Amino acid sequence: MTNHSETTGSSDNSGTSGPEDINRTVYESGGAQQVTLRSPAELADALPYLLGYRPEDSIVLVALHDKDGRGRFGGRARLGIPASAEDWPSAARQLAHGLVTGSERRGSRPEQMVVFLCHEPGPGESGRQVKERLGPLAHVLRLECGALDIPVVEALCVSDGRFWSYCCDDDGCCPAEGTPLGLPGTSVLAAATAYAGLRVRGSLRELRDRLLPRESTTALEQEKALDTAGLTLVPRILDAASRQAVAEEALGLAARIMDRFADAPPASDTVTEDLRDDELLGHDEAATLILGLQDRTTRDRAAAWMEGDEAGPALRLWRALARRCAGPYGEHAAAPLTLAGWVAWSTGDELEAREALALALAADPDYLFARLLHQACNEGLDPESVRRCLRTERVDRGRAAPDERAMGAEPREEAEGGASAAEPAAPGPAASALPPLPRRQRTRGPGGGKGAYRRTCAQEGRPGGRLPYPRASSKRARPGDGAAGGGDRRGTRPGGARTGGARPGPVSPGTAGPGAEERRGVPPRGGAQAGRQDTGGAR
Repeated sequence: MTNHSETTGSSDNSGTSGPEDINRTVYESGGAQQVTLRSPAELADALPYLLGYRPEDSIVLVALHDKDGRGRFGGRARLGIPASAEDWPSAARQLAHGLVTGSERRGSRPEQMVVFLCHEPGPGESGRQVKERLGPLAHVLRLECGALDIPVVEALCVSDGRFWSYCCDDDGCCPAEGTPLGLPGTSVLAAATAYAGLRVRGSLRELRDRLLPRESTTALEQEKALDTAGLTLVPRILDAASRQAVAEEALGLAARIMDRFADAPPASDTVTEDLRDDELLGHDEAATLILGLQDRTTRDRAAAWMEGDEAGPALRLWRALARRCAGPYGEHAAAPLTLAGWVAWSTGDELEAREALALALAADPDYLFARLLHQACNEGLDPESVRRCLRTERVDRGRAAPDERAMGAEPREEAEGGASAAEPAAPGPAASALPPLPRRQRTRGPGGGKGAYRRTCAQEGRPGGRLPYPRASSKRARPGDGAAGGGDRRGTRPGGARTGGARPGPVSPGTAGPGAEERRGVPPRGGAQAGRQDTGGAR
């Protein structure tokens, strides 16, 4: 679930609870400029501009606040529509309570709500049938908001280029066949948004496609490159004497690729840009960077490319690396996805930041840096406090002697938020600029599970972060495959090999947890999933 900032616009309503009040809604853009929304049709057209993207398969709640006799749009919360109707009551309760709680945290409780149900028809289904099928969901949402003493002044179903109102049964204004939506970009609100310099994206699916691996023959080539690079890099990363040299090589390579991206001519669209970036990044180069970023210190130093002329090429590089983490290397995407989310947040793109950080948590729910950033982003904190810490660290490294900048230091006994030292953590002092997370209760038995192995690594003085062990496979022999039968999702490890030697498949989609606005939801890396919470917050 996404709780967006409350700076997108404002509304004006008369304070009564009937749906006719929507014809007095005002959207403010750029300060003095106001756009009056005079009908439910204009309200439906306004949804992409309230969210910054076009929602699909979504429940969207928009809060309305009253201020000095005038209303304004407040927080917005989105949740994927659960596939099973049995889950609708809990989803409605979660969404309504989450939006109200988040609004109260920001100092203003909503007076009214607007509900949107966005869903495209399935095979052989019409938009009107979608509206009728989702009618019980709209009813449950109205009941949940009413239980919080917040009336729903309008509930709209948007499907197949039309909209229907659940609050109005007058065929004169809301016909049974629905009302066509206006063409995108032709409304007065669209013109005002463009004039104010605001950007409306496509769908969240299009945004996620820039961050997710693509199924192609090149994925197998990349996997082989990762296997080969792991045989060389892992021993060097584990060796304190060579660890710093590996980091310097990885960061130097990243800087050269960023220059390569920056020198490329502008692309006409995002798809073309991503395809070109993929061509500019070799498999061996991607493997070196993906494995190198599993070291926490290397990742933290890379996070300093967060502003100015460095930010754009860095963000493109992190996206490209995330797209290369396919199959059994899916968990390795947590590092580049977290860096992508951080750079996006640092440069003001909160939508991509939430998506990237949520996908990082889907790849590895225990990735502490992603959890901290995700929570901070969704709570509306200013990233400048983190930027300031990273700038200071970068300056200090430039002044320090080489022996004082060695990356082979022993892991800390305890990372930020109570995590073990071997878990990925926020960058050094920058972690203090992020909100603390509650201590997580683990149910693993003593000495068992992945956490025990990480603790063992810390006790042996191995570097913090994920250790990029090469994988073993029963499908084809690889150099270095020993007698230990197979590997776990990140590779063969001492005492941790799975029986059977079968190669793991892609990372299974994550499931949404409880929470609201910025709390718990983490979408799966596989794309949209009904019933999951959308980019809500760190776990």
